[in-house]
Amino acid sequence: MQQAEQLSPSRSRIAASELPRRLFQGERAGYLFLLPAAVFLLITVGYPLFDTIRMAFQEVTLGTLSRGERPFAGLTNFENVLADPAFPIALRNSLVFTVASVFFQFIIGLTLAIILNEAFPLRHVFRGLLLSGWRIPPIVSGTIFLWLFNYDFGFINFFLEKIGLIDEPVRWLLNQDYALLTVILTNIWLGIPFNVILLASGLTGLPEDIYEAATVDGANHWQKLTHLTLPLMKPTILATLMLGFIYTLRVFDVIWVMTGGGPVNATEVLPTLAYRESFNRFNFGEGAAISVIMLGILFIVALFYVRTTSEENM
Repeated sequence: MQQAEQLSPSRSRIAASELPRRLFQGERAGYLFLLPAAVFLLITVGYPLFDTIRMAFQEVTLGTLSRGERPFAGLTNFENVLADPAFPIALRNSLVFTVASVFFQFIIGLTLAIILNEAFPLRHVFRGLLLSGWRIPPIVSGTIFLWLFNYDFGFINFFLEKIGLIDEPVRWLLNQDYALLTVILTNIWLGIPFNVILLASGLTGLPEDIYEAATVDGANHWQKLTHLTLPLMKPTILATLMLGFIYTLRVFDVIWVMTGGGPVNATEVLPTLAYRESFNRFNFGEGAAISVIMLGILFIVALFYVRTTSEENM
């Protein structure tokens, strides 16, 4: 027994030295490597999201914050938001802005991805030039387009006058009929590189033998596109459209830089309305309620995507 007692400390030291090696073996190693990222996301994404949802059901204004209070308000913030005349305008503008931007970004992005997927001289140069616009910060891009559409010295008016499409300069950003169209065109340009990246990666993964067989059978380019490329790329297309919808619905910086939501709410969208409620009117509860409504819309889109992809995999 004394010999066993003398051996037990050495065994415990061996077990302690083997503990790190055992922790980093098997499935536990994967969870341990994911732990720092999970903690980071919980702090930077999880807590702000939880606090925003909680704030949507509280009365949070400068007055309550100065008293150190955040009393429960129930659905009052949502009722006030829905009763605000600016909300249906912002909701309609958000949907029009998002659907139009995503649609044309996808069509143009798919066309460019197919072209860049073909072998031709300087293909990589053109691809690099196309993607370089995506590296520009949105605020900078919005400022550039603000100059391009300027009434007095903008290049768009100058060019359209030179080719005879207009007789006098157009107030693109000051006219209610053109302001939303202008920011949509700007956002389409900003989102094209993102679509090209995702769709081009999907095109490179398609098998070449089926296209060779289709060529032998006499299929033309349009038939290959509609019967081979698009069906095979359905998962990539759905992911591109879903991500595009999520990113576009929450666009704030470009619209705020170019129009600030004006003129007369012509370009007011949900993110700008939420910002205005929170930081202009200091009604943080109603601003959070608008954010929660946006979150609900995005949740429905994500649910549709998950359901569609799960049906495809069955």
